[in-house]
Amino acid sequence: MEKIILIHRPTRLDSLVARFNTRQQAKFYIEHLNADFSDYEREHDTYYKALERLAVAAGRMGKVQQVEWKFLPNFIFGKNDLVLTVGQDGLVANTLKYLDSQKVIGFNPDSERWDGVLSRFAVKDAQNIIEETFNNESSVKKITKAKVQLSDNQVLYAVNDFFIGIKNHSSARYTIRVGDKSENHSSSGVIVSTPLGQSGWMKSIMHGAAGIAEKLSENPVTLKEESRMDWGKDMLTFAVREPFPSVSTDAGLIFGNIDSGTKFEIESKMGENGFVFSDGIQDDFLDFNYSVIAEISIAGNKGNLVVN
Repeated sequence: MEKIILIHRPTRLDSLVARFNTRQQAKFYIEHLNADFSDYEREHDTYYKALERLAVAAGRMGKVQQVEWKFLPNFIFGKNDLVLTVGQDGLVANTLKYLDSQKVIGFNPDSERWDGVLSRFAVKDAQNIIEETFNNESSVKKITKAKVQLSDNQVLYAVNDFFIGIKNHSSARYTIRVGDKSENHSSSGVIVSTPLGQSGWMKSIMHGAAGIAEKLSENPVTLKEESRMDWGKDMLTFAVREPFPSVSTDAGLIFGNIDSGTKFEIESKMGENGFVFSDGIQDDFLDFNYSVIAEISIAGNKGNLVVN
């Protein structure tokens, strides 16, 4: 073990103060909206108390370095670092995509406010779970990641999902290729989900499509859902959002699975504003404009999440 890396992110109150310069001005803004500013304060205080307690517990086990999540894209992790996150599940996912084989432990700082599927540990149990992880006594679940590589050799990874499309609300135009089949599309973009991401954006798309189909057909539509999908399964799922069929575009290749033997490509036909981002972080994106080809595949390495 080289060191313990503690990943944290700003609270809602931090973001408000950054926007309005002072806590008093932030309070005025929130109360002007008839919202409860004390809720922001309670969340903030609870989070930083948890962060402090976790830093102290981790400090008893080794050298600790705290890193704010916005620096993750450029942070260099040591091969044997142990990574701790304190926050919601999204922070765990956003951290995992920048790691190779390092283990991650997710801590939930406020269980009364947030569910913890990935951030499943209480801060009060930090010392025990860190010690067990050091001694290789903890259970680790493999997490499949997705990889997009552009024809200009830029690469981006995802733990939940990719969005491939356009930055504004106009139509994304591209050619999609799945195996030996291809179509020209005009749509609101393409979502590619990992097994972990099946419970997120992809679930919303599937339920929306099923609801529309049920209303139009007047027949019940039952979705096949795997409530306990193996997060380490070598499979990705893609869905096209709002495909528009026309004389020059089709709407046949709009949903399916991608395994390790499936070649999946999207070639941009957009003059500008095309982009690819992952895991809901639009600031961490790749430009995707005319003639650039994005090849989406299962990443060669998996994430390692401590679960017990």
